[in-house]
Amino acid sequence: MANESLQFSVMNSEQQYIELYEQARQMIFGHATEPMNAVRDQAFEDFKAQGFPTKKVERYKYTDMQKLFEPDYGVNLNRYEIAVDPYEAFRCDVPNLSTSLYFVVNDSFYNQALPKSHLPEGVVVGSMREHNEIVSNYYARLAKTSEDAVTALNTMLAQDGLLVYVPRGVKVDRAIQVINILKAPPQNAQRAVTDMMVNRRVLIVVEEGAEVKILFCDHTADDRNFLTTQVIEAYAGANASLDLYCLEETHNKNVRVSNVYIDQQRDSRVCHNVITLHNGITRNRLDLSLSGEGAECYCSGCVIADKRQHVDNNTLVTHRVPHCTSSELYKYVLDEQATGAFAGKMLVEHGAQKTVSQMTNQNLCATSEARMFTQPMLEIYADDVKCAHGSTVGQLNDAAMFYMRQRGISEHEAKVLLQNAFINEVIDQMKLEPLRDRLHYLVEKRFRGELSKCKGCKLCK
Repeated sequence: MANESLQFSVMNSEQQYIELYEQARQMIFGHATEPMNAVRDQAFEDFKAQGFPTKKVERYKYTDMQKLFEPDYGVNLNRYEIAVDPYEAFRCDVPNLSTSLYFVVNDSFYNQALPKSHLPEGVVVGSMREHNEIVSNYYARLAKTSEDAVTALNTMLAQDGLLVYVPRGVKVDRAIQVINILKAPPQNAQRAVTDMMVNRRVLIVVEEGAEVKILFCDHTADDRNFLTTQVIEAYAGANASLDLYCLEETHNKNVRVSNVYIDQQRDSRVCHNVITLHNGITRNRLDLSLSGEGAECYCSGCVIADKRQHVDNNTLVTHRVPHCTSSELYKYVLDEQATGAFAGKMLVEHGAQKTVSQMTNQNLCATSEARMFTQPMLEIYADDVKCAHGSTVGQLNDAAMFYMRQRGISEHEAKVLLQNAFINEVIDQMKLEPLRDRLHYLVEKRFRGELSKCKGCKLCK
């Protein structure tokens, strides 16, 4: 990408990013805000010390991180504007949601297309660079760069981010919908089109007694290779309520590595839902801490994958104090040669009595070539708890298939109906009713191979 950003040749996965930072440090600092720059050098040192995790590291045993970061990607460090009409690039798959709609293009908040509806007084949805005081109080407090190399890499390269701030006692009735659009720069005489690396950062602060629902939708506007690192930090104050939905509909050239960190205070309630309808390679990490008594969290995920798609969800829910409740339900439907992985750990620390937790992972492999790896875990250091976990991997029920075929239903239609019924348990638990209804429709289209996609990706052609 010539003068606009630095490209790096393939060497070992870590060294190319180390050299990139050393060469472009001044450029990175010059286009970023002070709270992000304050922790950048330490993140760089942490990244150098760790390197990308190998598959021998427990939390990364199902995805080869070093291989994902080997290719030659361009990085827009000079913050050149990439022209995009978000309404043209995004074909809304969730209509009639009555949301406050915002756009993020690659890793930059798009302030040229703001919703007409007004948020309650004091609520902020916008660029981190415009709200230094709030950002400096929370940024990089949950996402420890010393504990994860991808988080360190994101922290050392991210130059802007999205801030969602809901002040004390404010209830946001209208859901906030954020469309993340991946867009490569156009080719011209000075710049060749290149594959893109994007480092997206999100900070969510829901203060005491506040309530908000947030829906992130990931889309691609170009048929190019993308690598996205994403770090989300979310704080739920005492008696706060946060519903966080993450819907991925990209294409098979997209690599997404997302780390989500959530902290809950007393009597707070958090629902975290991740939905993967179409992708290339996806690696989602969730670290959730129940830090105040009476806190409740409900984590769910549904994955539909085929071809050679790869989806890896890794979760860690930590009960730090007594009287907290957690529930996890993840379901996968894998077809053709797709690969899925789920590794979930429920950690109950010393003194966290009266903990109630349930972890469930259920999976369907529609072909003999599909592969599913599952590893639910409990680690308990308290003696007055109710904790359970379970996992299943199987194929479509032969008896049910036979029953439906005997009544004139084709094999393909019977397969679609059974897969729908299996995955709908996750969708039915979602609190955002219009999204729930729309997902039922999208999931059925996905199983039928009819899912509409964003402009520019291969499924639209």
